[in-house]
Amino acid sequence: MSASASPSPSVAPQAPAGGAANRVRHFWQRVSEGRQLDDLWSQFAADARASYGFYGKDVDWEEIQKLPKWHRPFHIAKDIFWAMLMKMTPARRVLLLLALVMLLMSGFTFQFGHKVEIQFKFELFAALIFLLLLSLELADKVTMKRDLEIAREIQTWLVPSQAPEVAGGDIAFATRPQNSVAGDYYDAFYPDPENRERLVVVIADVAGKSVPAALLMATLQASLRTIAGEGVPVAELVTRLNRYASAYSLDGRRFTTAVLAEYEPASRRLTYVNAGHNAPILRRENGALEKLEAGGLPLGIKVDATYETASVELRPGDALILFTDGVIEAFNESGEEFGNERWLAAIRGLPDLNGHQSLKYLVERVDQFVGATRQADDITCLVFRSK
Repeated sequence: MSASASPSPSVAPQAPAGGAANRVRHFWQRVSEGRQLDDLWSQFAADARASYGFYGKDVDWEEIQKLPKWHRPFHIAKDIFWAMLMKMTPARRVLLLLALVMLLMSGFTFQFGHKVEIQFKFELFAALIFLLLLSLELADKVTMKRDLEIAREIQTWLVPSQAPEVAGGDIAFATRPQNSVAGDYYDAFYPDPENRERLVVVIADVAGKSVPAALLMATLQASLRTIAGEGVPVAELVTRLNRYASAYSLDGRRFTTAVLAEYEPASRRLTYVNAGHNAPILRRENGALEKLEAGGLPLGIKVDATYETASVELRPGDALILFTDGVIEAFNESGEEFGNERWLAAIRGLPDLNGHQSLKYLVERVDQFVGATRQADDITCLVFRSK
């Protein structure tokens, strides 16, 4: 009996240990969302670079360069701290400064005579204040994120969820906002759904970022849909859009670059106008590249601006790629831009695929270059593949 009972003392303590290990594992899975350490470090490094760039905008780098090299780190740290401080509310600034003073005073010992000694221990109070400030800032961020998510949901209603069917063609598009909401706009629609003789294709980029750009994008979409519904040609469409944009551009500070095109499936003719946007690339079936550059100024710069239109014929096997500047300005962790040459090389190497597969191929070329680096601009691409 003693032999059979002897294992029980050694087995019993293992259950709590296993339970503790499972709890730790569950806790880590919940905190890390199951990501590997390399992925977490890459994400942290990307966040750190983005934060440094954000606060670094308030640093006077020209003045920093005039200082001796050994002075620069101190002044950079001071300017970044001041930039962080001034982005807080006055009450939170005072709390942060109080916590820092308490932290610096901790450990100081004051002696009065030979027997009286006072030592300050404020680390706990400073930590509590830091935790309070973190919770307040986090609450603001969560509230703002919730509002941005609602705005993003509304914005998704303004762009097509799936591409329209096109006789002799295949369209695909993708967008990746720099923030929760974007200033990029893309669309492909029939002004008259009952009469599919004319397809309107557009890609646009509103100057600025986040909510202001998204609001202007929404007004652009509404104006475009209304004017296009009247059946006007591209030349009149862009002129009227420019008048509207000029009325709300804050003296040209809120302009919009855009490419507006009209495709006729019967004739395979694409008539377009480029309003200061990155020139779309037409890759012919034999690999030759053409840039669609005819047009004029961005929308909203000059109310009486004139625009030139041009036409091209899309032959079977051709691919038309429209994109925003976020594609070529995408950068990797070293700060190196993807650039025009890499983008053109990716388009030259585009295999004979359908629209969706072509888009995936091009986006993967950009993703492989940038890795996990957080971008500073929206990335949008539209591919029209002629069959």
